[in-house]
Amino acid sequence: MGADIRFPHLGIEIENLGKTISIGGFSIAYYGIIISLGMLCGYFMAAAQAKRTGQNAELYLDLALWDIIFAIIGARIYYVIFSWDYYKQNLIEIFNIRGGGLAIYGGVIAGVITTFVFSKVKRVSFLKLLDTTCTGLLTGQIIGRWGNFCNREAFGGYTDNLFAMQLRQSDVNSSYITDELLQNIITLDGVNYIQVHPTFLYESVWNICVLVIILLYTKHKKYNGQLFLIYLLGYGIGRVWIEGLRTDQLLFFGTGIAVSQVLSGLLAAFAAYLLIYKHRKSEISSKN
Repeated sequence: MGADIRFPHLGIEIENLGKTISIGGFSIAYYGIIISLGMLCGYFMAAAQAKRTGQNAELYLDLALWDIIFAIIGARIYYVIFSWDYYKQNLIEIFNIRGGGLAIYGGVIAGVITTFVFSKVKRVSFLKLLDTTCTGLLTGQIIGRWGNFCNREAFGGYTDNLFAMQLRQSDVNSSYITDELLQNIITLDGVNYIQVHPTFLYESVWNICVLVIILLYTKHKKYNGQLFLIYLLGYGIGRVWIEGLRTDQLLFFGTGIAVSQVLSGLLAAFAAYLLIYKHRKSEISSKN
């Protein structure tokens, strides 16, 4: 009865979109499949970027194996820390990641630390590794956000804009449904829908733009670490905006302040400062 997901102003209706697929009696979440696909494609993108810039692509396979493991752990730890009010009462759920609960910034932080250790062991440039892997990271983020789409999560508040998305109320975690969304419930064929910002889509498209900029700028790179700074600036700016729309924000303990929004703003400001500083320094050097 009724579509599972609707984009009314675009004329798109998705009739049957489950959250899992059953193989041999074992249930596998689409979220996990999509995240895995994002990681695989992210590696291939980083390897292609390595070849393009004259590096050893096999080095990035070794790095990917370590980065993926510790990025997943970091993403989970970050999520659990800022959802501790729930997990302190459900400790066993800390280890259940099949239903989601991974925070990208935790993965990025863990990935950067892992890359730093890897660079020391392999005796290669840490900043060059970051410049190359940020293209893979963005690719993984672009694809991975569609896992949130399948899970009916990471959406924003009410909107009636062109890209407004309608979700069955019964398919959504009730803790993500705000009073504003409840006040704008839409009933079609006896089914209640909430109408929201598809923030997963916004972030995926934004990241495509950031990735294109980085790929185009690669041949103009002036120093190691520059591309990673562009990533931090571009992704940070987009995330500040998008995080402000979401209804499932991770908050600082006892406050209404969104952790990822603040962190995004700080990282974007830090990256902007370094990019400007490096640019001015190079201009002074060229004049001398």
